[in-house]
Amino acid sequence: MDFSSFFTSLGTSFIIFVVLMLLFAWLSSKQGNAVVYYPNRILKGLEPWEGGSRTRNPLAWIKEALSSSEQDVINMSGVDTAVYFVFLSTVLGILVLSGIVLLPVLLPVAATDSGIKKHANTTSNETFSELDKLSMANIEEKSPRLWAFLIATYWVSVVTYFLSWKAYKHVSALRANALMSPEVKPEQFAVLVRDLPDVTQGQTRKEQVDSYFKSIYPDSFYRSMVVTNNKEVDKIWGELEGCKKKLARAEAIYAESKKKGSSEGTRPTNKTGFLGLCGKKVDSIEYYNGKIKELTQKLEAEQKVTLREKQQGSALVFFTSRVSAALAAQSLHAQMVDRWTVLEAPEPRQLVWSNLKIKFFDRIIRQYIVYIVVFLTIFFFMIPIGIISAFTTLENLRKLLPFLKPIVEQDAIKTVLEAYLPQLALIIFLALLPKLLLFLSKTEGIPSGSHVVRAASGKYFYFIVLNVFIGVTVGGTLFSTLKTIEKDPGSIFNLLAKSLPGNATFFVTFVALKFFVDYGLELSRIVPLIIYHLKRKYLYKNEAELKQAWFPGELSYATRVPDDMLIISVVLCYSVIAPVIIPFGVLYFALGWLILRNQALKVYVPSYESYGRMWPHMHTRIIGALLLYQATMLGFFGLLKLLAKN
Repeated sequence: MDFSSFFTSLGTSFIIFVVLMLLFAWLSSKQGNAVVYYPNRILKGLEPWEGGSRTRNPLAWIKEALSSSEQDVINMSGVDTAVYFVFLSTVLGILVLSGIVLLPVLLPVAATDSGIKKHANTTSNETFSELDKLSMANIEEKSPRLWAFLIATYWVSVVTYFLSWKAYKHVSALRANALMSPEVKPEQFAVLVRDLPDVTQGQTRKEQVDSYFKSIYPDSFYRSMVVTNNKEVDKIWGELEGCKKKLARAEAIYAESKKKGSSEGTRPTNKTGFLGLCGKKVDSIEYYNGKIKELTQKLEAEQKVTLREKQQGSALVFFTSRVSAALAAQSLHAQMVDRWTVLEAPEPRQLVWSNLKIKFFDRIIRQYIVYIVVFLTIFFFMIPIGIISAFTTLENLRKLLPFLKPIVEQDAIKTVLEAYLPQLALIIFLALLPKLLLFLSKTEGIPSGSHVVRAASGKYFYFIVLNVFIGVTVGGTLFSTLKTIEKDPGSIFNLLAKSLPGNATFFVTFVALKFFVDYGLELSRIVPLIIYHLKRKYLYKNEAELKQAWFPGELSYATRVPDDMLIISVVLCYSVIAPVIIPFGVLYFALGWLILRNQALKVYVPSYESYGRMWPHMHTRIIGALLLYQATMLGFFGLLKLLAKN
């Protein structure tokens, strides 16, 4: 990639971002779009526009985001969101403090050396040599200049450790304040009990649980609720809710026909057969009223049967004080590990009811199976990602697909392909993965939705670091280095050391593409806006359906946090090797903080509250990224023979 391709990529991405930001400023001021751009405020009964005025500065959202406090974020989106912003602020601080030292010191040190001139066969095969001169690729082996890079490595490590420690203290205080708040939640008085032993003859499951906990907590035990198999009840409930929605839609259509036509209107009809395409034609309002009455009676009967006959081996136990519930959740209640497993009760909306019945050893087996599947997924995904990285360079496209040579050699097409092709291929490929990892995490038998998200986030982090960072770094030089490795297998380490600085340009473009285009789309919300207006015009007829169309969902930590972790891993690992990447990392997290602050305050509605339980995972992976960076630099200094002269 040459300078023209690099600046084409950056310039085009920046123009796209500016256009999307202007679109946001224009579209968000329209009254009909308020439910797309301000749903969180609307659901909380606030005016969409602060101050109630739509005729305001189009950049006012920036001032509002910057002036908002941590308490504002907690009030609008909860402690989990506030903790996420602590993470963004911490990483941003690490990169800013690192860049203040690394950029003015290392760039002149690298630029004034002559390593590339003395080694004609660089990893980039003499392409993009201008940027290579600003990296460690331009430092000669055994050069005393490497001491500057060694000291910089220690500086980045010290900054990361210090800011991570400060952030951990801050999040701990946030979580403690939230849990000690006078505004108590029902789940704080409860525990989740799994792995109940078989009941004795003549005793019900509820009697078993009540007697057990009364004997241990005689003064604070309140009651228990045994979990039941609600599969049939849920099926009937789903049918009943579907009929209610169809009835509301039919009534809305009938009311609309009265306004447009005669005062009597036209009563809607439907067919009762398969998918409404065949069968007897009936009056929709009468038909769905009859179905609702029938299903209500059926539901009540099934609920009685379920409570009596379908009790399972888990229960929710309630206490009269939060202290007793906390003590119970942290205590061992049986000598055998597979009986009377007691956990903190998650929020009711978080419970994964279908997983509560899964026994202890079944969960262990499921967990190992999922780990094996994830390992195989990571391993075998390295193959296609390595192929993508290798194939999507123009030189390899010319060799492997000769018929494309006349096309890719045109200057305009060549510039665009070099700027975007590898990065777009990688981003599209990664978009297919998150749903699979969420499904696998749920399959483990995890009892709460927030825990499923944390588990999926961890799997996704390991996947993208191993496949994207390591896979692309090695795969980018796959075809050009195979013959060299075949002749001299011992040269693989030298080739790897030299390939990392060359791949810095790929990751600079990758980071720029993500923060300009991804955050531009996030702010403008073009896709949700189009979907909402299409559904409003052609599909949905009543208020309940319209709310379903514009309801924004949550911040989606399962994919957002690992994506951020990939960026910090890449930027840390290349911070000393190619310091020019640091400003792009700063821009990524600064824009992310600003835009997501706006979205947290005005758009997204959290689906759960775990009081910052994601933080230990974030912190551990920041340290993991730092250790990966330190191992990378250790290899560099060894391979470039820093100490060989001494």
